[in-house]
Amino acid sequence: AMEALRAAGRAVLRSPRLARHGLGLRRRRKLPESWADMQEPLLEGMCFTLKYLGMTLVEKPKGEDMAAAAIRRIVATARVGARKFQKVILTVSPRGISLQDADTKEMVENISIYRISYCTTDKLQNKVFAYVAQSQESGALECHAFLSPKKKIAQAVTLTVAQAFQMALDLWEATHAGR
Repeated sequence: AMEALRAAGRAVLRSPRLARHGLGLRRRRKLPESWADMQEPLLEGMCFTLKYLGMTLVEKPKGEDMAAAAIRRIVATARVGARKFQKVILTVSPRGISLQDADTKEMVENISIYRISYCTTDKLQNKVFAYVAQSQESGALECHAFLSPKKKIAQAVTLTVAQAFQMALDLWEATHAGR
């Protein structure tokens, strides 16, 4: 389980756009001096209001090309349907991602951090945030995509998930250090 977390965290952080934006963020707005300043809000869960675009099955747990193709499929399908997109509150914490209907406040899904293998902000559709996770029911790999109001928000979600991976890893190592 730990190796999976490490690999997923690395995959998220390796996303080339993220590195660039991450550095850009640091220059514009000083990030908290230490992890400790960032940990408080993240432990509670950071919330983002997004529109759910849809889901498609994917063959691989991670990879930029795989994610880009999956996002293209989701966006194409979303454009065809004339329905209104479900507005969701996506909460990121070291436990994973939870989705709640923004209007009814009903819980839609809870995705354990151990089931998430990749997340990204799409290069072309840069307001789209997507993650790949293994379905608890079928074990299939699913890519879920969300539309954010701004490019910056999509990037913030991706960075927050990367930090959540790191924190989950830190917490896991801390609890297992004494054994």
